[in-house]
This record gives sequence, structure tokens and C-alpha cells, in this order.
Amino acid sequence: MNELIERFAGRLEEIRQRRPVVHNITNFVVMNFTANALLALGASPVMAHAPEEVEEMAALAQAVVLNIGTLSTPWIGSMFLAARAASAHSIPIVLDPVGAGATRFRTETARRMLQQLRPAIVRANASEILALAGEPTHTRGVDSADTVAAARSAALELARRNHVVVSLTGIEDYVTDGARTAAIANGHPLMGRVTGTGCVATALTGAFCAVEPDPWLAACGALIVIGIAGELAARTHRRPGSFQTGILDALDEIDRAILQTNARLTTALP
Repeated sequence: MNELIERFAGRLEEIRQRRPVVHNITNFVVMNFTANALLALGASPVMAHAPEEVEEMAALAQAVVLNIGTLSTPWIGSMFLAARAASAHSIPIVLDPVGAGATRFRTETARRMLQQLRPAIVRANASEILALAGEPTHTRGVDSADTVAAARSAALELARRNHVVVSLTGIEDYVTDGARTAAIANGHPLMGRVTGTGCVATALTGAFCAVEPDPWLAACGALIVIGIAGELAARTHRRPGSFQTGILDALDEIDRAILQTNARLTTALP
């Protein structure tokens, strides 16, 4: 286990040294928060949505993040253009199917992206994973009303069927590529009271993908880092407003020693 944490620490240092460009087509609600989170981690965010430039921008990036939080038909077109450009240059894609299961438009769009764009990682909550898998789900808008435990089997099958890493977040996170699994127990309840912490997890996953060729390890590393950031922030910021700022400070603070001391990771390998 220490070997894995050491690898995550090494990748974090590599992010800070290389400052990889992470191209985000994301939602209006979280754009500022996720950009600042990537900067605090050490990456270089780009938030480009116009169809006239997304292919060029994606080709310049080291990872592409697609987040359907404020979904619209023009943005779907831009996401497909960016993803196809990324694929042509072997640039990893991370998909966040925000609100899948809430409406037919979102669910069908997310499923089409999963099948046609071949992302390396899908980062989602339990309800979104169940919806992608075609199973019954309970949502409250874009929030999950299902538990991680209820979605684990669906996540495993989704990973196997689509050859994708599923990064399932909740009270305890679960990451699988269909063979390897990881449970991550880092995080804090205040993370559920600040909009965009899940979207930040997705953006950070893109940053780790930019330097880690194994998507399963990239997903695990990103979730450990954002979980620890939540824990560190909650020590001194006990209300949602200051807690959000505290997360940014914590992302800047996290280093190898903090990862070694605070990471709570359990893996099952074939």
C-alpha cells in the first residue's frame, strides 16, 4: 500500500513540475471553482467551449474533461469535437455525467458519450452510475439518492462492458477498472454542502490522467487528494463558505508527507 501512496505522491509532484494543460468543457456553476482547484493543485486549466476552437485546444492539452452539468445541444457538439480531437492525439478523456438519470436528455447524452467517445475514466455519483448502467435509480436533480454500496455491482459491470475506469464517489469512494478495485475512505461531510466538489474531483482526475498512464491509478490518486483536501479544510473552516476556500488552500498544501499520513486506501487486485 505504501508503494501506491508513493506513486500518487510522485504523480502529484510531476503535476506541479510539468503543469499539464487540462481542457475542461464544464458547467457554469463550477467553472471558477474547478479552475482554481486545478491551479492550486499545480495544473494549468483551460475552459474553452466554442466549437470554433475546441479541437485545437484539446489537441494542445494533456487531458480533456467533459462535464454535462449545464447541458445544452451546442455544448454537446463541442464535447464531441474536443473528444475526437483528443482521441486522435491519444489524450485521455474524463467524463462526468452530471445528473444522468434525472432526465432523458441527460441520460441519453451521457450514455452516447460513454459509448462513442471512449473516455478513460467516468467519475460519477451512485445514481449517475446506475443510470448509465440502465438500472433503476433515485435522483434529486443532480444529487444522488442512492448509495455507493448499491451501485458497486453496476460500476463493476459498467467498467467491464465499456473498458473504462469507473470512479464512484460518495461517503466512501469506489474505483474499478473491472478487475482491480479500490475503496477510498478520505473526505468530510462538509464536501456535500459546497457545490462543485464532485466536479473538482473530476477535474483533478484529469490532472492526474495527464501524468499517470494507468487510468485506475489516476482516478485513485485524484480521489485521495480531494478527500484529504476536504479533511484538512474542515479542521479550520467549519462552515460551507470558508470551507470552499479552505479546499483550495489544502490542495496547495498537500505534499508527500501529508499523503503518506492521511491516505486511507484499500485495494483488491486480481
